[in-house]
Amino acid sequence: MSSFPDQFTWGVASASYQVEGATATDGRGPSVWDAFCATPGKVFDGHTGQIACDSYHRVDEDASLIADLGVSGYRLSLSWSRLIPNGIGELNEAGFNYYDRLIDALLARGVNPWVTLYHWDLPLALHEQGGWLDPRSPQWFESFTEVVMDRFSDRVSHWFTLNEPAIFLGLGYNEGTHAPGLKLSRKEVLLATHHALLAHGRAVQVIRAKAKKTPVIGFAPVGNLHTPASNSEADIEAARTATFEVPEQGWTYNYGWYCDPVMLGQYPEQGLRLFGKDAPAFTDADLATMHQPLDMFGVNIYSAAVARADENGRPEIVPGVRGYPMTMFRWSINPESLYWGPKFLSERYKLPVVITENGLASMDWVHADGKVHDSGRIDYLTRYLNELRRAIADGVDVRGYFQWSIMDNFEWAEGYALRFGLVYLDYETLERIPKESYSWYQKVIASNGDHIPNKLVPIR
Repeated sequence: MSSFPDQFTWGVASASYQVEGATATDGRGPSVWDAFCATPGKVFDGHTGQIACDSYHRVDEDASLIADLGVSGYRLSLSWSRLIPNGIGELNEAGFNYYDRLIDALLARGVNPWVTLYHWDLPLALHEQGGWLDPRSPQWFESFTEVVMDRFSDRVSHWFTLNEPAIFLGLGYNEGTHAPGLKLSRKEVLLATHHALLAHGRAVQVIRAKAKKTPVIGFAPVGNLHTPASNSEADIEAARTATFEVPEQGWTYNYGWYCDPVMLGQYPEQGLRLFGKDAPAFTDADLATMHQPLDMFGVNIYSAAVARADENGRPEIVPGVRGYPMTMFRWSINPESLYWGPKFLSERYKLPVVITENGLASMDWVHADGKVHDSGRIDYLTRYLNELRRAIADGVDVRGYFQWSIMDNFEWAEGYALRFGLVYLDYETLERIPKESYSWYQKVIASNGDHIPNKLVPIR
């Protein structure tokens, strides 16, 4: 009997701007990421998403690569400006036809599409009207969701509203390192966040009201996850506290501020005290709008800090030893994050968990034998999935796992410098070359996880 549930969803993931390309094709309007890429110095080596993986022109090829893994789910996102070039108003039929082809190609191959409505590529026309700072933005997103439900909900049942608001708001509106490249005041960033959470809630209401197939609805945030330095109750509690507190430094990156309103119907008191007059004005009706019933909690986990209790029981970060293992993104490799993350989050928010992203940024290339040997990725996934299996064994309700990503793609401000894929992309020829990890993941899926060894040498 497998240690993963019988109906467990094994999948892979991508996002529209990262793989589609065709940014000026068939009526698609520009997004904030098109404008950001066109700004000198913003993206590594001047890379852009104009071509990306050219998935727009390779629907059948990519659908077959996905299906041949044996996955039952593919997480994708919709390009808002491909469907509605100006964000509101006139629809672009060619864009709808593209997603019709993609959804149908997946379903024909036995793969269920899990669709994210917003994965960071806001239509530029809406940004020019104020973007997420504009109080009309929740209505814009609601209208977009209505259009999507009308067209795709006869075939799509699994939906996510927003992907990682802590990133598209924190890096895009506060730090300026992601599109749209703004460095706003804390008060303005918190206002934009408030609007985004209202947009989430209004989208959920639309999906419930208009979906033609019974919907399964989730949210896909990311935050400042911590794992305990030991199994002592004090260290576990310190890691839990650090995971949900809103930090003074790096305050945009956390779970509490983004998830408590959505999951619990309230902003965290500790965050309200920290932000003071910068916190947005809100009403009970606002909180009720944000706090819509959800069916699953999408969790994007790559890494985590390690915390322990100090002499007062407060969390303190344990510094890494010299030479600790890290990815090409300089993220620490912490497999226990896929144990403690689902555990902490499911305990607090009382929802089934789906791992919506997890993977390794590496430095893959085609070797002299014509193959891509990515043993590091296999080891990374082995360790993380072993910890996820442990979480399930300890009673955490985990319903699925989506590896990031099916193929190497445009990694936002890093351009094409980092490779996350199970499939190697030659960005000049656009040839797809399955890596060793692709074959390994096939075996994991075929065995429902039993191919993953459970006795591992500790990483160091």
